[in-house]
Amino acid sequence: MRAITVPGAAPYDVHIGRGILPELPSHLGAAVKKVLIVHQPSLASIAGTLREQLSPAYEVLLAEIPDGEAAKRVEVAAFCWQILGTADFTRSDAIIGFGGGAATDLAGFVAATWLRGVTLIQVPTTVLGMVDASIGGKTGINTSEGKNLVGSFYPPSSVLADLDILAGLDPLDIRAGFAEVVKCGFISDPEILDIIERDVDAATDTGSEEFRRLVELSVAVKANVVGEDFREAGIREILNYGHTVGHAIEYAERFRWRHGDAVAVGMVFAAELARLAGRLSDDVADRHRTILESLGLPVTYPLGRWNTLASVMKRDKKARGDLLRFVILDDVARPTILAGPDESLLFAAWQEVGS
Repeated sequence: MRAITVPGAAPYDVHIGRGILPELPSHLGAAVKKVLIVHQPSLASIAGTLREQLSPAYEVLLAEIPDGEAAKRVEVAAFCWQILGTADFTRSDAIIGFGGGAATDLAGFVAATWLRGVTLIQVPTTVLGMVDASIGGKTGINTSEGKNLVGSFYPPSSVLADLDILAGLDPLDIRAGFAEVVKCGFISDPEILDIIERDVDAATDTGSEEFRRLVELSVAVKANVVGEDFREAGIREILNYGHTVGHAIEYAERFRWRHGDAVAVGMVFAAELARLAGRLSDDVADRHRTILESLGLPVTYPLGRWNTLASVMKRDKKARGDLLRFVILDDVARPTILAGPDESLLFAAWQEVGS
């Protein structure tokens, strides 16, 4: 097992290994008496087993929430709050986010808001959750106006990434999670891109050493960034690479698209935008398409949807007033911000992405 520390005012470790879920009790602490496990329907059986393992030492409750973005609604958060209130949860008790990114986002938001903050442990069960959503302390729910518009910054006390949990995961979910892995490669660590290009089958085999290395590298990228900038006041913005358009696509598709699929298209758009702005070479821009396509991720989106996406982006939390901001690259591992690009430049970049 490897532990990667997320530094900052409230540092914590991301534990990466195989068969480490049984170590969960050691991360709860002596003061905890009650535990709420927030989980998705597909994890009901393993959540029940986890409850049995913890029950000798703790009073354990389960909160089954919907799959995907449907979990990130205020009504679902209120359902969890009701369970906590009925069980007389105190500040010394703990919440476990057990599932994919939507589950860890919701669990984090509930933990941050109940009694203004209770112990939170994240146990991600997807690639996306392990390399991105469970790390960094961003919590949130969606509204009818957009994604993650209501939320808080609230760090977990620990993250357990048990790679064995990924065995048997839907290949489509593995693929979508790799969009965030690729993102880490382009904004910070070229070794990630090299591993994928060398052998994409080994890279995406959750039982391989290449896969484990990719998870560790991606976690290290995010840990370093959020450790330096917890509240997205500076360098943390680079983690939004591909997300400005990506979130707009998710919203336009009413969250029927997987997050990683939308971010993949967003990264291709950002690369084309940087290329047309004279900031990024043709080789690096083209490398985006090559790597993402090798993973089976989408690199195009309907051309006629641009006006819808542009409208959604103006409401995105990454905008500053009416000023759109895009994370782009000057080169691999050289991210920067392009603020307020001309609409004609944006539309021209979209022509390279639209299908």
